[in-house]
Amino acid sequence: MDTPMEKKTPLSDMMRATMDKIHEMVDANTIVGQPITTPDGVTLIPISKVSFGFGSGGGDYGKTSAKEGFGGGSAAGVKIDPVAFLVIKDGSTRVLPVAVPPTSTMERIVEKVPDILDKMEKRFDKKEDKEPC
Repeated sequence: MDTPMEKKTPLSDMMRATMDKIHEMVDANTIVGQPITTPDGVTLIPISKVSFGFGSGGGDYGKTSAKEGFGGGSAAGVKIDPVAFLVIKDGSTRVLPVAVPPTSTMERIVEKVPDILDKMEKRFDKKEDKEPC
C-alpha cells in the first residue's frame, strides 16, 4: 500500500509492521465486548477504553550499498481499561460504571445524566397515565 511518493525503506517497513500488530490487537470488539447473557436473562456488554502509543526511529549511515548502514527501532504499547457494563434487563438498559469515581465536577455531571434521564422518563410516564383520555 505504498503511495506513489512514499519510498520503501527499512524504517517504513518497520513502522508498517508495528502498526499492523497494533491493528491486530485493537479492534471494535476490544472497545465494545461480546454480550454475556446470564441464566436469569440479564445481558451484560463490557465497554473499555483503549489507549495506545507508537514510536519509531532510525538512521541511514554511510550509504555505500543498499545492505549497509541502517539502524532503527520501533515500539508500541496498548492499554485497555474497563470502563462500564451495559446492563440490559427486561427491555431496560442501564450503565454500570466500573471505573474510579469521577474527580471533576463535569465528570460527575456526565455520570449522572443516565439516572436523570431515567427519572424524567418515569415522571412523564406517570403524568400520561393520570391524564384522562
